[in-house]
Amino acid sequence: MCGIVAYIGYKQARPILIKGLQRLEYRGYDSAGISLLNGKIQTFKTKGKVSELEDFIVDKDTNGQAGIAHTRWATHGEPNKINAHPHFSQSKSISLIHNGIIENYAVLKEELVSRGYVFESDTDTEVLVNLIEDIRINENVLLDEAVRIALCQVVGAYAIVILSDEHPNTLIAARKGSPLVIGIGEDDYYLASDATPIVEYTKNVVYLEDEEIAVLTRGEKFKIRTTTNQEKTPYVQQLEWNLGELEKGGYDHFMMKEIYEQPRSIRDSMRGRINALTGNVSLGGIIDYEQKLLTANKIIIVACGTSWHAGLVGEYLFEDIARVSVEVEYASEFRYRNPIITEDDIVIAISQSGETADTLAAIELAKSKGATILGICNVVGSSIARATHAGSYTHAGPEIGVASTKAFTAQVTVLTLMALRLAQLKGSIPKTKFMQLLHELENLPEKVEQVLQSNGLTETIAKRYKDVNNFLYLGRGYSFPVALEGALKLKEISYIHAEGYPAAEMKHGPIALIDENMPVVFIAPKLGIYEKVVSNIQEVKARKGNVIAIVTEGDTAVTEIADYVIEIPKTEEFLIPILASIPLQKLAYHIAVLRGCNVDMPRNLAKSVTVE
Repeated sequence: MCGIVAYIGYKQARPILIKGLQRLEYRGYDSAGISLLNGKIQTFKTKGKVSELEDFIVDKDTNGQAGIAHTRWATHGEPNKINAHPHFSQSKSISLIHNGIIENYAVLKEELVSRGYVFESDTDTEVLVNLIEDIRINENVLLDEAVRIALCQVVGAYAIVILSDEHPNTLIAARKGSPLVIGIGEDDYYLASDATPIVEYTKNVVYLEDEEIAVLTRGEKFKIRTTTNQEKTPYVQQLEWNLGELEKGGYDHFMMKEIYEQPRSIRDSMRGRINALTGNVSLGGIIDYEQKLLTANKIIIVACGTSWHAGLVGEYLFEDIARVSVEVEYASEFRYRNPIITEDDIVIAISQSGETADTLAAIELAKSKGATILGICNVVGSSIARATHAGSYTHAGPEIGVASTKAFTAQVTVLTLMALRLAQLKGSIPKTKFMQLLHELENLPEKVEQVLQSNGLTETIAKRYKDVNNFLYLGRGYSFPVALEGALKLKEISYIHAEGYPAAEMKHGPIALIDENMPVVFIAPKLGIYEKVVSNIQEVKARKGNVIAIVTEGDTAVTEIADYVIEIPKTEEFLIPILASIPLQKLAYHIAVLRGCNVDMPRNLAKSVTVE
C-alpha cells in the first residue's frame, strides 16, 4: 500500500499523475515513483514526499500520454528508492504498481530465482511483475492473459496497474482486497486507489470488484473479466464528491477544516432520516432488515481504530436505549479467534474508508456463519458497502486528515439513529422520552457549532502542556469511549504517549502515574454518575496531578478544583460522546501544531489500512 494513480489517453500524463499523488498524500506513505511511456518506459523514484519526486523529475524527459504512479507505505523492505514503486520486470518491458501484500511471494520468488531471475528490491511487488513476465514468455500468451494466470497463483491482497512498452495503448488493472476505481473520461481513462484524484476530471466511475481484471485501451471501450475468465459488464456510478471538498478552504490543515465541518457532516448524516415533529426515524438502507434487527439474538460490532471507539459508543446506545445485547470486537482479533456467531446475530461493520482489510475479513467470517451484516461507512461503492447485506452511509464527505474527526462523529450519529429506530420498533422507551431524545438529536448540530467557538481556550491549554511526555484520559459510562478516542487523537498526531482508561479503574493501576507532571483529562459532564467522577478528580488533585476537564456549561464543582475546564452545552447523556470529543480533537490538533508535527499526515500512519 498506499496510493495508486494511472492515466491513459491523449493528454500529458505527468501533471495528472503528480497531482493525483498529491491528492492521495493523506493516505500516508514513505516513498513515491512514476513510470511514463513514450516509446519506452521511463521510471523515476524517490524516498520521501511527492514534492521530492516532483523536484527530481523537473528537468527530466517526462513526455507521454500513458503512465502509472504510486506512493508506498512500506510492508516488504525498508522505505527507500529501490523498494519504491513502480517496479520493472527483468526485461524492463513491464512496469507495475501494487497495493496490498502477496503472502506467498517467498515461494514464488524462490521458483523465479531458480529460473534465472535476479531481484533488485526486497518487495513482493517485484516478484509479481516478474511472475507475469515469466508466464507471458513461457506460455506464449498475451499480457492480459499472463496477468490473469499469475493472479490465480498468488495468495494475498492486491490492487495493481500495469504499463508495458509492448502494449503502448493499454493499461491493465486488477484488484482483490484492495480498492481500485476507474474514472471514465470522454476519450481517456483514470485509475486510482480512491476517487480523490479522479473527481477533477470525471464523475463517471467503476469500482472494480474482487478478482476482476480491467483492460483499458486508448480510444476503445474497456473490458472487464474475472480471474476465472468470465466477462463482466461494468457498472458505472456517479461520484457525489466535488473538487471543493478536497481543498483546505482557507484552513492551515485538512484536520482543522474537517473539525469545523462537523455541524454539516452530522446534519447530513441525519438528513432525511429523522423528523422530530412526527417522531419518525427512517434509515432507508436497512429498512428491509429491521425485522432481523428486532429479533436479533445479539449485535456484534466490528471495527478498527477510531471506528472501534464509535462502536463502543454504539454498545452503550443499543443497550441503554434499545435494550439489546451488544459485543464490540476489534476486527483484527475477531477474525482469528473462532467467535461464536449464529444466524440470529446481526454484525455491524464500521469503517470510514470502507476498505479496512481486517474489517472486510471479519465480514466474510461472519457471513460464512450465516449472520446478517450491516455496514456503516463513508465511501459510496467501497468494498465494505458491497460486501454487507445492507447499511447506512455517513455522508461525512471526503476526510483527508489521517486522524479521523468528522467521520467519528458521523459514525456515532448513524449508530444513534439505528439505536433510536430499534428502540422505537421494540417500544423499549416511553414515547415521551423517545420524542425528547429525538428533539435533542435534531438540535445537535447547533450545539456542535457552540462547542467549536472555544478555540482560544484549547490553544491556551495546548501551550501549557505541549512538552509533556504523557497524558491520561478518563471517563465513565458514555464518556469512557471518548477518553479512548481523545487519547488516540493525541497519540496519532502529536506523538505524545496517551492512555484512555475508565475513571473508576484509575485506582487499579494508573493512579501510580499521577504526579505534578501528569496532565489528566476528565470527561465530566453533569450527568449519570457525576459525583463519582468528581471524587476521581479529587483523587488526582490530592496527588498534585494537573486536571483538564470537559464539563457541562454552568458546572461549579469541577470548576473549583480543575486546572482548566472546557464547557460543552447541556444535552442528553447519549449525545455526550459527540459534543465532548470535539474539544479533544482541537486540543490534540493545537498541541501537534505547536510541536511542529505533520498534522494531516502523521508519521507511520496510513488513512486506509488495506493490509493486515
